[in-house]
Amino acid sequence: MILINLLPHREIARKRRKDLFNVGLGVSAMTGGLIAGMVFVMFQAQISAQQDKNRILDGEIKKFNKQIGEIATLESEIAGLRARQQAVEDLQADRNLPVHLLSELVKQLPEGVYINSLRQDGQNLAFQGVAQSNERVSDLLRSLNNHSPWFSHPELVEIVGGSVTFGPRDIRRVSNFSIKVKLLRASEAAKVASSAVIKTSSPAAVNLRAAALAAPLAVSAPAPGAKLPLITPPASIAAAIARPAPSVSMAP
Repeated sequence: MILINLLPHREIARKRRKDLFNVGLGVSAMTGGLIAGMVFVMFQAQISAQQDKNRILDGEIKKFNKQIGEIATLESEIAGLRARQQAVEDLQADRNLPVHLLSELVKQLPEGVYINSLRQDGQNLAFQGVAQSNERVSDLLRSLNNHSPWFSHPELVEIVGGSVTFGPRDIRRVSNFSIKVKLLRASEAAKVASSAVIKTSSPAAVNLRAAALAAPLAVSAPAPGAKLPLITPPASIAAAIARPAPSVSMAP
């Protein structure tokens, strides 16, 4: 016996598959929404945590900036104090500069060179004098540049030929010169002496040399009527050279 199904089974199966698809689609949408929500919440939590850290960092940065400003203020105050201290030390050292100047010039003047006038302006020194020859002037420049820690950068301004009359038939040629040189302070002279002596001397000798330069010189007052050989030429030459009386001027 043949059975024939007259019911719309195809439509029923199609509807069942459609319903299953709709259910699966809904479940998938819900699962996707749930996952997206969880990811969003996780990201929001991380963003909030990072924002909290950023706020903490901003607060610490502001504190550090305030401390840096205070440190900069302290550094400027320290620099000002050091500048004032250096100024006081320079003033203390400059009190002995004329003594060192005259003492060192006496040591460095070669034979046959005489100083007529001397002028000091701070650490700059200018003097004029008379030499027996140009070679004597060269010796003086070499001595000031190489053999004295108190003088630096000697410069020959001019040298002019002249004559000295010793008698009716004894006329000799001389050189009238003008020189500029820088006078170093005690601390600078000690550094120059140390750097020059350390190559050939022991550390003890270097320390003794630096201490001797830094210490003030003990100079006794000249006897009444005594003349300094530094700025006064012999009587025979002074009488022969038609120049004003020797003068020494120290500008503060």
